[in-house]
Amino acid sequence: MYEKYLLQLEEAGKIRNLKERSINCYKNYVSYFLNYMGKVPEELTCQDVRDFLLAKKDDGLKATTLNLYNSSIRFFYRNVLHILWDDITVPRMMIEHKLPVVLSVNEIDKLLDATDDLKYKAMFATMYSSGMRVSEVIHLHYEDISRTNMQIHIRDTKNRMDRYTILSERNLAVLTEYWFKKGRPKGILFPDQFTGQYLTVSTLEQVIRRSAAAAGLSGVTPHCLRHSFATHLMEQGVEQRNIQALLTLCRNLLGCKKYLSELRDLEMPEIPEHLYGIKVCVCKACGGHLGKPQMRMPLRC
Repeated sequence: MYEKYLLQLEEAGKIRNLKERSINCYKNYVSYFLNYMGKVPEELTCQDVRDFLLAKKDDGLKATTLNLYNSSIRFFYRNVLHILWDDITVPRMMIEHKLPVVLSVNEIDKLLDATDDLKYKAMFATMYSSGMRVSEVIHLHYEDISRTNMQIHIRDTKNRMDRYTILSERNLAVLTEYWFKKGRPKGILFPDQFTGQYLTVSTLEQVIRRSAAAAGLSGVTPHCLRHSFATHLMEQGVEQRNIQALLTLCRNLLGCKKYLSELRDLEMPEIPEHLYGIKVCVCKACGGHLGKPQMRMPLRC
């Protein structure tokens, strides 16, 4: 019934160079909204969206999910239906920001030991050892792992800027074991066993919940591993700018501070070599000199 509108939505996303998963997300949310309302799309109004979001809020949906609906439907209204969007009638909902859950080193070990599937164990170890986002580790390819330089090339980043991050010896050992035991996969490093395509974020969320429950841990999500990575570096005395370079390569340190849960005020000028034996790049892409001259690497970030 609404196929032609969803095709127009897909085309509008492609012409704006949106990522494929963003386009699919928009299509899923808009499709649900259209079927829920049951109207001819040209007859829809902003009041319809307001009523829909309030109904879904009463059903128990979280503000983050409702804001995803908001963004998707707003894109649809503006770029497909060409309906003027009213931010007063349909405002974005306030999000409650809670302190991140940070696991101790011992809890990280328990979590990995409780993960039976070697593929997911390798993924969790990679996220913790490198500070990668869950979407980034899902989209890793075999050629992104460099044994020679002991680093991981991250291509599909949130801000669309490639970066390199560290590859520890322990993480490499887990990845190597996985690679040999799982048939030496080429291309996608962690493919879905049924489709051969990329795994979904929800799959990893389900697996980590099961592993956390088996390890006696609560409130654990894949992103907790990224929080823990940053916090443990701080505990080892790594400077905030160095951690920021590893996480995002962003010159603005404010974005990094949310990952530093307990030791944000430490200013000991140590480097990740203390923890992983890896030297931090100090090229201009990182925002300047992030370490002493002898710590420089001849590679770009």
